[in-house]
Amino acid sequence: MRLKVNKDIGEAIVKESIFIVGKVLSVDGRIVKIKVNKNKNLSHIVYKGDAVKNVSVESYIKIVKGFIEIIGKVEGEFITEEKYFNKNYGKEETKINRILQISLFGHFEDAEFKQGIKEVPLIDNECYLLDREEFNALHSFYGKGERTIKIGHLTDEPSQSIALSINKLFASHVGIFGNTGSGKSNTLARIFTELFKECGSEQGFKENSKFVIIDFNGEYAAEQIITQDKDIYKLSTGKKQGGKYVVKKTSIKKLEILSVLLEATEKTQKPFLSRALKDWHWQDDKDFNQGVILEIENIFKDILKQSDRNLRLGIFTEFFNHLENLVSNYTEILSITTNITGHLTWHGKSECYVYTDDAGISIYSNNDPESKIFEWLKSLISNLKFKEDEFSKLRIKIILNYYQETIKGFSNQEHIGPLIGRMFKKFNMLEKLVEIEDDTKAGTRETAKNLIIISLRDVNLEMKKIIPLVICKQLYDEKKDEDENRKKSLHIIIDEAHNILSTMSQRESETWKDYRLETFEEIIKEGRKFGVFLTIASQRPYDISPTIISQLHNYFIHRLINENDIQAIEKTVAYLDKLSFQSISILSVGSCFVAGLASDIPVKVDIDFLEDEKQRPMSETINLQKAWK
Repeated sequence: MRLKVNKDIGEAIVKESIFIVGKVLSVDGRIVKIKVNKNKNLSHIVYKGDAVKNVSVESYIKIVKGFIEIIGKVEGEFITEEKYFNKNYGKEETKINRILQISLFGHFEDAEFKQGIKEVPLIDNECYLLDREEFNALHSFYGKGERTIKIGHLTDEPSQSIALSINKLFASHVGIFGNTGSGKSNTLARIFTELFKECGSEQGFKENSKFVIIDFNGEYAAEQIITQDKDIYKLSTGKKQGGKYVVKKTSIKKLEILSVLLEATEKTQKPFLSRALKDWHWQDDKDFNQGVILEIENIFKDILKQSDRNLRLGIFTEFFNHLENLVSNYTEILSITTNITGHLTWHGKSECYVYTDDAGISIYSNNDPESKIFEWLKSLISNLKFKEDEFSKLRIKIILNYYQETIKGFSNQEHIGPLIGRMFKKFNMLEKLVEIEDDTKAGTRETAKNLIIISLRDVNLEMKKIIPLVICKQLYDEKKDEDENRKKSLHIIIDEAHNILSTMSQRESETWKDYRLETFEEIIKEGRKFGVFLTIASQRPYDISPTIISQLHNYFIHRLINENDIQAIEKTVAYLDKLSFQSISILSVGSCFVAGLASDIPVKVDIDFLEDEKQRPMSETINLQKAWK
C-alpha cells in the first residue's frame, strides 16, 4: 500500500514538473500575466506516450488556486528585461523574462469544465499546461447521455475531434458566415448530413421535426445531398416548367403580401387593395360564375347611370380586355367586344349611350340603368364561363372592384391603373411558382418527408425576394397555430441569406423592406417559443440586419476578408475573443470558428469535408485545368 502511495506521489511530482509553466505575475480582472519558468519552444511535449500541446498563443492554461482550477486562454506573448547583480562575476547583468497574457473564461468542477469565473487567481499561483484528460474535458461540449454529431477536428490539434450536442445546436438559431470558397456550403451540408445520418431513420424525428431549405442557387437540389429521403421543388419563372409549391389561400390573400407583390403605393393603391379584399363572400358561393356575372351587371348599371363623356365606349373595351384571359371561352369575349363597338355609341348632345340595331333603329339609354340597352348588355355576358382557380378568382375580384370604384368616382384611374397593369405581370410569374389551395386541401397535400428543398435557381430576381417571404411566413404562422404543446419543431434554413435579409437593397420600397425584415426578425426573436429555428448562411453578414445576427445562438465563422463584414460579426457576436477576430481574415479553406451555446468555448475547427462527391453542395469552383483538356 505504501509503495502504491509513494508511486502516486512520485507520478504527481513528475507530472507537475513537466506540465508547470510558471507563476501568476499580475491580475487585472479577467486578464492575467504569467511569468514563464523556462522556454517551452516545442509545439508538443510527450507524457506517458501521449502528445500534449505545449504552451503557445491560443493554447490553454490551468491556474491552481488551492483546490480551485481556473482555465484561461493565451492571448499574447512578450518579453521583459530584468536587471540583477551577478555575484560570481561581480557585475550587473540582464535577465530576459518570457511573459504570457491570459484571458480567463472558465473553471473545472469535479473534473468537468464549467463556463464562467467564480474566483480570480492570486499572484504567485502556479500555472500548468492541460494534460490530455483535461484537454478532452475542455472540448467535450455535451453532457452524459446527450446525442452528438461529429463536425471536424481542432485546427491546431488535429488529434482532437469536435462533436456538438444535437439539442444545443439544432434547437437554436444558427449563423454560418464566410466568403465564397471558404467552405461555408460544406459546413451547412455537413451538419445537416450528420444530423440525418444520426436521426433520419427514427420515426419520432420524421414526425416531429420539419426542415425547409431555401436554396437560392440550387446547390442542394441534387438527389443525394443531406439525404435521399426528401422532396425537392425546382421552381422556375422561365420557359422551363418547374414544380409548384402549395400556398394556402389565406396566405396569399394577406394584404401585406399582396401589397409587396404588386408594389402598391402606401397612400392610394394599398388602401384600394384593402377594400378589394374585404368582401369575399360571393367567391365562396357554390355558383361562382353567376356571382361574377351579377357583379358585371352592376358595373353596367353604374356605367349607364353616368353622363360623363370621359367614360365613353373605351371603358367597355378596356373592361373586357382585362377579363379576356380570365374566361375559358375566350371567343365569347371577342364577340362581346365586337358587338359593343359595332352597335353602341355615345351621343354627345343627349349625353347618353345609343344602341343601333342592324335595321338602323336607335335606342337611347337616357341614363336609365334598366333600359333596353342594359338588357342587351346582360344577354351578351350570359354565356361567359369564368375560370375558378384561386389566382383567377383573385384577379377577377380586384378588377371588378377597380371598375366599380373608378366608375363611381371613388378611385382615380390614374392612381390605380398602374397597379392593375402590374397585377397581370406579377400574377403570371407567381402562377408559375405556387399553387393556391383552400387551407383544408393544402393540409392534405403536405408531404410525409421532413426535408424539403426549395430551389430558386431558375427564378427571376423579382420573385426571388417574394417567394421565400411567402413560404416562410406561411410556415411560421402554421407552426404558431398548430402545436400548443411544443412537441414539434420547424427548421428554416436559408442559404445565401443576404438575398432576402439584406438591409442594403435599393431596388425595393421601404414598405416592402420593412415588412420583409420585420417578418424574419419576428421569427428569430419569437420563433424559439414556438419551436421554430432559423439557420442562415451568407457571405455578406454586413448586408444582413444586425438584429437578426445578434439573435443567433450558434456561429460558424469562416474566412471573411471585407472589413465591414468582420466588424458586423464583431459588433454582434459576444463569444469570440479579440485574437480570434483578428484571425478571421486568414482562416484556411474549411476552417472556421465555432462559437455559441453548443460549444462551451470558441474553438477553431477544420470542418470534415464530405467524402462522397454526390453529397457535396454544387458550389465548388470550376477546375479550369480539367475543363480545358
